[in-house]
Amino acid sequence: MTNAELQQLVEKISTQSFHKPFLHKAYFNPRLRTTGGRYMLRSHDIDINRKYLDEHGMEELIGIIKHELCHYHLHIEGKGYKHGDQDFKRLLQKVGGPRHCASLPSEKQRKRVVLYSCSKCGWKFERKRKINTSKYVCGRCSGKLRLEKEMVFEKR
Repeated sequence: MTNAELQQLVEKISTQSFHKPFLHKAYFNPRLRTTGGRYMLRSHDIDINRKYLDEHGMEELIGIIKHELCHYHLHIEGKGYKHGDQDFKRLLQKVGGPRHCASLPSEKQRKRVVLYSCSKCGWKFERKRKINTSKYVCGRCSGKLRLEKEMVFEKR
């Protein structure tokens, strides 16, 4: 599917499901990694992640387009366009759009554990992210922290 075909599909879904025209641009954005699509507030354009079409098919793509069109139409009308707004939730349910898109099988989900210890009292603790050991000290004795090891686990 090309960007021109995507544009036509978005315009078609907008008129069929929302009974309103889509007057801006829709295109595939190869830089999107963690989301299926994105509505741009300033330009009113919609970016779509092509991987969702490739890995989940047309049905998932249509759901993502409906979700982004909910943001689009509500923002243009000056109504609540954010995920937590009641206007958004009602419109999303009315048109049958998904609240969240499915995860991509190609993006392996990983769990990261970073293990630290105190050089003074020996206390060990875990973090999800690395911390600056020259900036932080032990919470128990104010001793110097050192990185023990960093582990990454595959979640599947």
